[in-house]
Amino acid sequence: MSELFDHADLVNLRHLRAWLTVVEEGSVTAGARRLSISQPALSQQLRALERFFGSELLERLHRGVQPTPLGRALLDDARATLVAATRLARQAHSIAGFEAGILEIATLPTLVDATLLEPIRRWHREHPDVAIRLHEFPLQSMMAEEVAMGVADLAIGVRPLRWSGPVVTLGWEQFVVVLPPGDPLSGTKEPVSLGELADRSWVLYDPSQGLSDYVTAACAHAGFRPREAVSTSQVQAAVHLALAGVGPVLVPSENVPLELAHAARPLDPPIVWELAAITRTMFSPPAAAFVELLRDRKRVDPPADAVVLPTG
Repeated sequence: MSELFDHADLVNLRHLRAWLTVVEEGSVTAGARRLSISQPALSQQLRALERFFGSELLERLHRGVQPTPLGRALLDDARATLVAATRLARQAHSIAGFEAGILEIATLPTLVDATLLEPIRRWHREHPDVAIRLHEFPLQSMMAEEVAMGVADLAIGVRPLRWSGPVVTLGWEQFVVVLPPGDPLSGTKEPVSLGELADRSWVLYDPSQGLSDYVTAACAHAGFRPREAVSTSQVQAAVHLALAGVGPVLVPSENVPLELAHAARPLDPPIVWELAAITRTMFSPPAAAFVELLRDRKRVDPPADAVVLPTG
């Protein structure tokens, strides 16, 4: 076994990727099709990898293959190795310059719909040879875990309570409430206390939508648990459901379409979240340039009495 570790630098990433592809596809035939190589060539790569590890990594079944016990033990490390190799290649390209390439950004769907639209438009105009690839995660925790593994150059989301890498503050965004027509509080433009809406049936977000936890936290801070009228995973749909008379909805202000802004009411006290860009170890030159575009968006600091989400 010590001899194996003495020669660990000889592991072939191409063979490792081939093996993972076969594991994911469940058969050598399907793996060869996905990799666009012949089945004999793929089988040769698999045998070479098994020779390196000194044991079989795949168990051949009647209808496909599955990892052997050793293969299962190696899966997580193998995936992490390929992610790290991709990250190193991307970082080397970034350090050399970014006249061409791909900037990979992890973020939340809520922010794609609003916060990122203008910066992406500017990026495309200023760096037309550097494409942006978005990785969208429904939950902030999922996004942070994947970025820690190196799946993207940077992540843009709510400022994390704990993060070991670099963090750049991007500013604050206030939440507003959209009231259904005919609601007793819908007649004025005065700020609404969230507690005044405790007895309403609400348009809520599906638990798979990250906003669900933030809405629950905001209402809990106001002393109540919102009663559900309907739930959805789509922010724009939630706004339209509120305007259709289903019930009030809490939504980040930038996610309210301009033509519907008249229906949005500020809150008293204000409810806000802080947006931030994070990365694993250091911002690459393209990532740093994109962060500067985001910081160009002027966001005033929230009032001193604002409730900051998450609240704990």
